Amino acid sequence: MRIGIEGQRIFRKKKHGMDMVALELIKNLQLIDHKNEYFIFVKPDEDNSVLQETSNFKIIKLNGCSYPTWEQIALPKAAKEYECDILHCTSNTVPFFTDIPLITILHDIIYMERSYLKTLKSSASTYQKFGSIYRKLVVPCVVKKSKKVITVSLFEKNRIGDFFGIKGDNKLDAIYNGVSEHFKPVTNKDELKRVKEVYNLPDNYFFFIGNTDPKKNTKGTLKAFSDFLKQTGLSHKLVILDYDKIELNKLLVEINDTKLINNIVLTGYVINKDLPAIYAQCDIFLYPSLRESFGIPMLEAMSCNVPVITSNTSSMPEVSGNAAHIIDPFKSEEITEAIVKILNDDAYRKSLCEKGLERSKQFSWKNMAKEYLKQYELIHLENLRK
Repeated sequence: MRIGIEGQRIFRKKKHGMDMVALELIKNLQLIDHKNEYFIFVKPDEDNSVLQETSNFKIIKLNGCSYPTWEQIALPKAAKEYECDILHCTSNTVPFFTDIPLITILHDIIYMERSYLKTLKSSASTYQKFGSIYRKLVVPCVVKKSKKVITVSLFEKNRIGDFFGIKGDNKLDAIYNGVSEHFKPVTNKDELKRVKEVYNLPDNYFFFIGNTDPKKNTKGTLKAFSDFLKQTGLSHKLVILDYDKIELNKLLVEINDTKLINNIVLTGYVINKDLPAIYAQCDIFLYPSLRESFGIPMLEAMSCNVPVITSNTSSMPEVSGNAAHIIDPFKSEEITEAIVKILNDDAYRKSLCEKGLERSKQFSWKNMAKEYLKQYELIHLENLRK
């Protein structure tokens, strides 16, 4: 087979969730498949050392001024030029005009949901709004045009199936994401000290991966943290990854606690290899999102032997199993209560850590790659029969 994989953003320096999924998929396919030919279509960028060519994996750099231009023009043209039998699109959207059989990772359809769109109008960035509009236009075509649509949890599979009326259809399936092997308990004191100094980490802190996307529940998390400090009188800090200070101050005004900024550390963007040491030194990882299709950070924290607080909504109970403290993310007081319980109950904290380590072992990028390889083979066999 000649398999094309869309990895437009895997070379950008500041990679996010979907970029990491695409990168891990490709790297693990390199480990397990030495027979088929692969063509990895990327956009040139700074971080081009994250993936290397091998004998059957060729990296094709395609220029394009914008995401839609690259995807709708450059990608299908290149896939045709390299005579791909299958084109795997990894980030929700696909080119409209191509005859090559498509397999698509549809991570979620949050941007199609009415409740999210209402929130989006008021609190999302311009970039997020544009991305949501583009996906909203393209995703119905994705479902119709793809030979196979793969999502990342059973929850999201049911949502997609219900929304597009394809529930029970063999076109739709779920394959879990994984957790990278470098996420593990960190015991090297020099590494812990290095990361602590680089990101100005305090001695006692909770860790929160927030952004301006409404689903991350940053405002609710800040309110819960503010109430925690007022109730306990403790001096913990809240470490937030890659968040804009201006946007943060707006939220602090909304929760009527601008002084909370003194207990918040903004790390800026954190490179992936430094994340384990940040997880490992926090007291609790906070993941009280309103809506997630999977939730890789939960598993990363669990792999680093850290207790996790997460939500009772969407995919989060499915992924966390019984290994996290589950709360209602719409009730900030439940987040506060969970923090207090974990800090004060050593046996409970230890139990969460032990369960988390075991739970995280059930998710593997290599297993994910094996499942996708099976899908390639099934689609190719179906095409040959035609």
